[in-house]
Amino acid sequence: MTLHRTAVRAVSSAALATALSLVPLHMASAAPAGVAVKTLKGDPGDGGWHGDGLELNAADNKKVDTFVLRARRAERNISPQVRAAAVISHAQVIGFDHRLKSADSLKRKVATALKETPGRTVDQALAGINDSVRYTLQWPDGRYTSGVALASSVLAGWGDDNVKWSNTWSRAKGYKGVNSAWKEPRSGHVFEVQFHTPASKRAQEETHKLYEEERLPTTTPERKKELQEQQDAIFAAVPVPAGAPELKAPASRRHPAHSAP
Repeated sequence: MTLHRTAVRAVSSAALATALSLVPLHMASAAPAGVAVKTLKGDPGDGGWHGDGLELNAADNKKVDTFVLRARRAERNISPQVRAAAVISHAQVIGFDHRLKSADSLKRKVATALKETPGRTVDQALAGINDSVRYTLQWPDGRYTSGVALASSVLAGWGDDNVKWSNTWSRAKGYKGVNSAWKEPRSGHVFEVQFHTPASKRAQEETHKLYEEERLPTTTPERKKELQEQQDAIFAAVPVPAGAPELKAPASRRHPAHSAP
């Protein structure tokens, strides 16, 4: 057992070094293109934020801006670990340049949560956000199940606590894939890793605009039903890799993972 752990650490260290070489220091420290803390698009001039019929007052807007800065700082430690897990598990990293969720998207998400749940605070809404830093790892169908198991074990082995594990491969309708959330131990920041096949990732991209419209508070119930049916039809065509529905979260060091249905 000791020799096995030593070997795993050696491989992980080598992969981490490789990942660090793939993320130049200036790239890891800077925000990706399209990410800005001060969002002119939604700035009404009073320090608040407005967009898509939603709004944040100045105080809440400032808290989201602070959260965005924390996400940027945390990303510098998280990205090398995720890329190393990809190297070890022979995964393709998809959309790495978009690993930081934009400030406008985060504000829209927080404002929606506040509108849908009266009395909820901005701090409570921010605590429920897992994808301010997010990644997608992809494998061909034949390597998917073993790849997810290995990559998630590597992340857990480095001390990233798994706080969410949503495996929807067994669903008859809707989204297909594994969405996981992890807490990075040094910063305490939560980040998301999605595990996909080429077909499930393609379906996610095809349904993205439909999903975004569905979740808007201005979308009528009739339209929401129509949008969901369109998404279901697209995901129904995605092949399910052998063993994918049985994939479970690795053991976490401190907190049990919350498995979503």
